[in-house]
Amino acid sequence: MSKQPEHDGPLRVLVITEDDPLYVIRFFEEFLSALPDKIQVIGMTVSEAFHEPITKTAARMLRFYGLVDFMRLCARYAMAKLGRRSIAKLASGMGIELLRTPSVNDQAYLDQVRKLEPDVVMSVAAPEIFREELLAVPRLGCVNIHSGRLPAYRGMMPTFWQLLAGESCATVTVHEMVEQLDMGRILATLEFPLRKRDRLDRVINGTKRAGAGLMLEVLEQLRTNRVQPRELDLSDSGYHSFPGPEDVRAFRKRGHRML
Repeated sequence: MSKQPEHDGPLRVLVITEDDPLYVIRFFEEFLSALPDKIQVIGMTVSEAFHEPITKTAARMLRFYGLVDFMRLCARYAMAKLGRRSIAKLASGMGIELLRTPSVNDQAYLDQVRKLEPDVVMSVAAPEIFREELLAVPRLGCVNIHSGRLPAYRGMMPTFWQLLAGESCATVTVHEMVEQLDMGRILATLEFPLRKRDRLDRVINGTKRAGAGLMLEVLEQLRTNRVQPRELDLSDSGYHSFPGPEDVRAFRKRGHRML
């Protein structure tokens, strides 16, 4: 992210996210309701969760949550769908253009994004890795929000792993995006307190809401050229994949609940 002169007009932001009416939507409820005039969302791409068919996602969630919590989660999901609650609907209601694509790295999509001339591409739970060509499009680069301390909690489900590790706080991080996952310089962080016996549901919801305000602060800093990137401390580097059944058993043994 190179040094840039202060931006006179609104900061032009393109958003790439996933279709999640339960958790990621919490971020956008906060973010879009507090969006200042000086930050303009010029488009939004809402991809399938995990960039996979819903049947595969359902099987993944069943293994993760277990039958009882999975059924409870399905009931919540059904209620959200019946109420037509979605990120895309929030965006459309504010007049934000929806850009559809099978992949954010497709050439046709990249051409469309270039025509929009974004200052920043903002990733919120985007289910695909951004390739070099997409990373190079926005004037001020691509930024991502991650609900874990970097680089210790790189990868998937950072809230889960921080609870399992017995951390006192979940660290919400906004960082630059580079080709290597979760390895860009840190732009801002906040700490979300964790409880000795906690619920993953509470922590995910809470970090999404808190993260919306943090992202707005970073975008304003980018607009006014006040951002101060910080290099990662690679001595504390780690990577976590999606939790397996044994990880969930250890999580519950610590006294935590999923929902």
